[in-house]
Amino acid sequence: FITEGDAGPGKREGSGGMNRINVQVNRGAVNAMLGGLGLLTGGYVLVNHCMFNVEGGHRAIMYSRFGGITDRVLGEGTHFRIPWVQRPYIYNVRSTPRNIKSLTGSRDLQMVDINLRVIYRPQTESLPQMYRTLGLDYDERVLPSIVNEVLKSVVAQYNAIELIVKREQVSTEVRNRLQERAKDFFILLDDVSITHLAFSPQFTSAVESKQVAQQDAERAKWIVEKATEEKKSIIIAAQGEAEAAKMIANAINQNPGFIELREIQYAKDVAETLSTSSNKVYLNSDALLVSGIARALGRDEHQSKSKGGWLWN
Repeated sequence: FITEGDAGPGKREGSGGMNRINVQVNRGAVNAMLGGLGLLTGGYVLVNHCMFNVEGGHRAIMYSRFGGITDRVLGEGTHFRIPWVQRPYIYNVRSTPRNIKSLTGSRDLQMVDINLRVIYRPQTESLPQMYRTLGLDYDERVLPSIVNEVLKSVVAQYNAIELIVKREQVSTEVRNRLQERAKDFFILLDDVSITHLAFSPQFTSAVESKQVAQQDAERAKWIVEKATEEKKSIIIAAQGEAEAAKMIANAINQNPGFIELREIQYAKDVAETLSTSSNKVYLNSDALLVSGIARALGRDEHQSKSKGGWLWN
């Protein structure tokens, strides 16, 4: 057996060279691993702390620890920032709808419950100043207060009935005033409309009662007018009958043959009716009024014979 002490110098030198080569290989692998870990760490820091995205329909402003809010507005896309030194604030610049309720009083002291729908968005070029004065929740800070202010000032100029009849006019006035007021806070209003308008139950009941009373009054008026017209028609008819009777009396006085003429006309009408009837009717000459015909023709003997009756088929 050969021990380590018995080995020659050449063998000991070869073993030391192999150890140095192994140490160098291990150091290279460690350095590569450290380099890769450093790249990964740098990429993570670069992506998560040095870059940020601005989505569509949004704008960003940058805050710096050394200079505060900058006046530059960043558009959509990917942007760079310095970690710890810079911090972005992102605004939604899309048109956003919101419903705001307000309880106010009309000119005649009626309480009105109004629901107003506004579509708003911030002024893009004024975002830095908006952040300095209002912050990110500008809509919560501004819209409820200015909507209530404008509604109270406009509604107070109209009474309750005018609010219903002139609703479009009221909505237009509210829109114009609210748009002017919102510009002071860097807010643009694309649309303003009144979606709901309600009064107290007592006032609603009073209005319904008034409408019913008006309808009853109109109906009573119509009934009175109808009765008046019927009265006039009856008077006119009576006057006509009186005039006709007077004319008949004058005609009889002036010409006794007028009665015989009327008897003949009446007998003619009766004869025509009986001739078209499918029934058989027996009438004497007095009922048929043909005695006037006999008198008119001077045939008294025919009258005595005709009193036996006439048979019509």
